[in-house]
Amino acid sequence: MHLSVLVLIAVGLAMDAFAVALAVGASLRNVSFRQFFRLGFHFGLFQAVMPVLGWFAGRGALGYIAAWDHWIVFGLLSLIGLKAIIEAMKKDHEAPSTTPTDPTRGLSLVALSTATSIDALAVGFSFSMLEVQVWYPSVVIGVITAALTTLGTWLGSRTRARYGRAVEIAGGVILIGIGVKVLADHLLF
Repeated sequence: MHLSVLVLIAVGLAMDAFAVALAVGASLRNVSFRQFFRLGFHFGLFQAVMPVLGWFAGRGALGYIAAWDHWIVFGLLSLIGLKAIIEAMKKDHEAPSTTPTDPTRGLSLVALSTATSIDALAVGFSFSMLEVQVWYPSVVIGVITAALTTLGTWLGSRTRARYGRAVEIAGGVILIGIGVKVLADHLLF
């Protein structure tokens, strides 16, 4: 597989991660190096591992996953998006010392990483059908996703500093919108 084709595939797969990273960056007050690293590393890692899993999965397992993946993505992104909107709306009523949830930690990080990388399973399955070795493409996909995620987090944090709570709410709406888009794409097309 030619490198230019592989880069286009990687960028295409990373667009959901980039959009989610924008929303996460907008939801955080001061993004630390650790938060940049955790989000970029985990999104990149999950995006690199999923094609490998898809490559090994075979037709039977992929058929089952494909029947439910859009519902899983929709559910995870909608829940996280609703949580972001609710937290942004509550900020007027909370004491200033209340610490918001950090989406770059714990189950939120795992849920976001999984939701943004499920499509890579199908890419890995396609690689196996085309008899393309999966190891090199997976590394390229992971590195590009990590870079775009870090960029998205930075851009989101810069936007939040200017526009505040409205951007946090918009970030939650974007997450829900991505979930709805994935669901609609699978159900309608």
